[in-house]
Amino acid sequence: MFNLVERRRTYYVFSSFLIVLGIAAMVYSLASTGTLLQVSIDFTGGTLLSLQFTEKVDEQEVRDFVEAFGADEVIVQELQAIEQTDSDAPAYPDGSRWSVRTNELSAAEVTQLLDEISAEVAPLDREATSTSQVSASVGDEVTTASFRAILAATALILGFIYFAFRKVPHGYRYAICAIIAMIHDILIIVSAISVLGLVLGWEVDALFLTALLTVVAYSVQDTIVVFDRIRENLPKRREESYELIVNRSVLETIHRSFATQLNAVFVMIAIVLFGGETIRQFVLILLIGLTSGTYSSIFIAVPLLVSWSKGELPIIRGDVNE
Repeated sequence: MFNLVERRRTYYVFSSFLIVLGIAAMVYSLASTGTLLQVSIDFTGGTLLSLQFTEKVDEQEVRDFVEAFGADEVIVQELQAIEQTDSDAPAYPDGSRWSVRTNELSAAEVTQLLDEISAEVAPLDREATSTSQVSASVGDEVTTASFRAILAATALILGFIYFAFRKVPHGYRYAICAIIAMIHDILIIVSAISVLGLVLGWEVDALFLTALLTVVAYSVQDTIVVFDRIRENLPKRREESYELIVNRSVLETIHRSFATQLNAVFVMIAIVLFGGETIRQFVLILLIGLTSGTYSSIFIAVPLLVSWSKGELPIIRGDVNE
């Protein structure tokens, strides 16, 4: 039987490398931009303009005009041009749609900006152009609610697993290892968005927090499936060592974890390829998180049980034999 658990130190090193990489990216971001992560207008507050020109324009041309208008903290990003609903109308060229984020502008200032940029840079399609005002308090409220949800989920997980595994020797270890795996997934997602923020300009927004909460739920569910099989095998295979029972349980459930993962991956890849641009970043972050959730259930949570039982953890010492 293939011994998957015995390579646990390799899994720990690999996860540590990814997390340290993310921490390094956050430190660099803090030094260069003043924030650990690239945050969106949902958290900073301001004005968001989605400009659809009728012809191609340059990014620098848009940026220079908005800055000359007097706006601060200008962020300009190219968007995919909107498709014309009228089949007889010519399609908008690439480079004709831009997202502009600035400090908060009044309604009069936004109207003036649109009028002047349409006259001096390129004509705007006013029906396809949109503006919105975002308060920083919205992001704060969403963040607070997300942290409360994660804390509530942690408490419920601890309670549920402790109750379900109360007849298993050292049942509390299963709850703690599940929480560690969940924290691992959170750190992986934050590390991913920090690196992608520096490389691709990705920002943390409300949808990112939604993806984070989704991954937390998925990670715990996948971990409990493996733990439950360990609980079933313990009384059936008393003659085997704890490490062997754990390894057997992983191999018996790994096909289910991978099958569930692949089904989700196929759907998300289809959304990335054929879905709208507004949800593409959300789906990619979700894909990273779900992959991490499957990985942590098999290669972090379960090996931690074995490490704990063998007294390998530097802080927590356990019995060699369960």
